[in-house]
Amino acid sequence: MAQQEWLYGIHAMESLLQREPERLIELFVLKGRDDERLLNIVNQARRFGVSVQFCQRKTLDDKAQGEQHQGVVAKAKPGRQYDEKDLDEIIHATPMPFLLVLDGVTDPHNLGACLRTADAAGVHAVVVPKDKSASLTPTVRKVACGAAEVIPLIQVTNLARTLKELQQAGVWIVGTAGEAEQDIYQCSLSGPLALVMGAEGKGMRRLTREHCDQLIKLPMAGSVSSLNVSVATGICLYEVVRQRQ
Repeated sequence: MAQQEWLYGIHAMESLLQREPERLIELFVLKGRDDERLLNIVNQARRFGVSVQFCQRKTLDDKAQGEQHQGVVAKAKPGRQYDEKDLDEIIHATPMPFLLVLDGVTDPHNLGACLRTADAAGVHAVVVPKDKSASLTPTVRKVACGAAEVIPLIQVTNLARTLKELQQAGVWIVGTAGEAEQDIYQCSLSGPLALVMGAEGKGMRRLTREHCDQLIKLPMAGSVSSLNVSVATGICLYEVVRQRQ
């Protein structure tokens, strides 16, 4: 496991300072930028004894590897890694588990957007396979706008086995698939639930699909055949929220 990681973006930095300031090692800020939120980040970092350096844009661009950093980059200790044991604890500590399972979402921007929406919708954890899936990169953290520091992203070795264990714990597994008979507005989503979203373009893998209790689809009235996975995830999660209320 890496001894340190690079983080960037104003939301990600504010969330880190609010929740885990002890992870910050060093802060690099764009020289000459007069921004109230940036100044607040600098002042908070200094209060926690973090070294702050003011740099030219090129230095920040290099540290963020060309990604949009919004004038702030940090060197930080790695965040907590979650695994199957954490998922088991969440399931048994939560009366009505609400999980999001992403089967092979490899685009970090999509994963970040899904984490952000999952946090807003009250999801207890996001589950991804260790292989063939995006992980918590700096890009994911920035796109997630602070949600990556809050919501557990649980990496599992065998997704099919994890789904089976969730079923045994009383969680209903609902997968999204274009060929499903029912659309999302025709089924009950109010109990303990794991919503499974497939990869960009390919959808769920065969074995994942076979472990679902129910398959649903979004009604598509226009000429496009599918939606971006993070958009589809948002629609599905908020239908669960609506039913639960």
